[in-house]
Amino acid sequence: MTDQILSEAFIENQRQRLLAMQREVLGGEKTTISAGHNQEAVSGEEAKEFEGDAQKMEQDIANQALRNVSDHKVAGIQRALEKIAEGTYGHSDKGGEPIPIKRLKILPESILTVQEESERDAGR
Repeated sequence: MTDQILSEAFIENQRQRLLAMQREVLGGEKTTISAGHNQEAVSGEEAKEFEGDAQKMEQDIANQALRNVSDHKVAGIQRALEKIAEGTYGHSDKGGEPIPIKRLKILPESILTVQEESERDAGR
């Protein structure tokens, strides 16, 4: 594959997008956690029922799943920001191959080629 050269303007634009994405993901997680705490405060000392406990447990499971997705997303964003600082943004972490600009425009946090990511997701 031919080497691509990303302009400084493109990389700076991507850096700004990544920082905004990071703020959005982290802010969304804080909002979800805060909403849970607010609900607990509102319900206060009401009589607890098993159904309410079960619903809370289900909500806790859903919140943990969201946190796991958020953690994975933030880790990808942070790695992409590190790659910008290192001067390796736009090249795969795995094989060093260029990541197509179209992919970077859609997913600025991409650190693998489509094929490498598919292989990773398939567990190969």
